[in-house]
Amino acid sequence: MPTEASRKVPVPALERLATYHRHLLDLEQERVATISSVELEEQTGIPAAQFRKDLSYFGDFGKPGVGYAVPELRAAIGRILHVHEERCVLLVGAGNLGAALVGYPGLKEQRFRLVAVFDNNYAKIGRRLWDMEILDVARIREINETHRAGIGIVAVPRQAAQGAADALIDAGVRAILNFAPATLKVPPGVLVRNVSFVQELAVLSHHLASAGDAAGGPDDV
Repeated sequence: MPTEASRKVPVPALERLATYHRHLLDLEQERVATISSVELEEQTGIPAAQFRKDLSYFGDFGKPGVGYAVPELRAAIGRILHVHEERCVLLVGAGNLGAALVGYPGLKEQRFRLVAVFDNNYAKIGRRLWDMEILDVARIREINETHRAGIGIVAVPRQAAQGAADALIDAGVRAILNFAPATLKVPPGVLVRNVSFVQELAVLSHHLASAGDAAGGPDDV
């Protein structure tokens, strides 16, 4: 059961919980019954001690000498993350990234349901994107009166990102996943998580170059 301490869980711990949940879901589908913290470390690369610490924010799990029951632990983490019930999601941006997100099966597997896709390009509005109709971005508030989605995804160019976020917030969205290369200004109570592929690639590039320097590159004398 969640404890008082669970209200102060560090964000990295929540990110790891999401990783555990995804991995446990795969194990459950493979009909794996139990797993130990050591086995989970071998499979995910997250230290066993860190795994146990992350779980300790929310109570006691597992049995000594037995390990963790995969279905029960997956369900418990799902309740902690509130992904045990379906969450409606709005998407703004029907470009290449938006199309990939609509077609991504992992959203449904994790109980996130895209209920509407919006764009401001009149050449796209009214067309089908997979099994969804692309709607005018001006209709976000109207459409969300029905769905009551609390999560929105921004997948638009930088110059359109703030307007997309404002429209989502005006429609009742209180959590935004931002793929646009822009810093969004949001009111208190609205959470934004930024996803930048280019930023992550830049970090990887730095680490790759650093590893090459440590090993001694061809320019070394």
